[in-house]
Amino acid sequence: MNEQHPIENLMGTTMENLRNMADVNTIVGTPVTTPDGSTIIPISSVSYGFAAGGSDIPSKRTTETKGFFGGGSGGGITIKPVAFLCIKNDGSIQLINMDSERSDIEKISEAIPSAIDKIVETINKNKKEKNSDKKNRMSRKNSESMPDDPEI
Repeated sequence: MNEQHPIENLMGTTMENLRNMADVNTIVGTPVTTPDGSTIIPISSVSYGFAAGGSDIPSKRTTETKGFFGGGSGGGITIKPVAFLCIKNDGSIQLINMDSERSDIEKISEAIPSAIDKIVETINKNKKEKNSDKKNRMSRKNSESMPDDPEI
């Protein structure tokens, strides 16, 4: 029968405890709704560290090849909040980065939602202006084609 080595037990217990400490809800946190109806979702960075080791120590008192086992394992986890995703009532989304040492790509990705909002706003404004101009032209054209004093 296959006997389980003691180091497997140590590693299994440590890994299970680490798994229980951090799940997906640790990385993307539980959404929080503010009184004004906005939703804030915390985003965290999770780092794991793990080590295990052991040795079969032969016994001086017996002639058996099987000795004593000495071993240990340890692990750690670091959870660092890195950003907050804010979803406002009007549907706009903003990423608030907590890390002061941001890369250019992170800065660009933060600017994209507000840039899209501004582009959509500009397009809508231009459409309204064109429609308004068109109505004004149509109104002027109609008033020019009608005589001021119609003859009866």
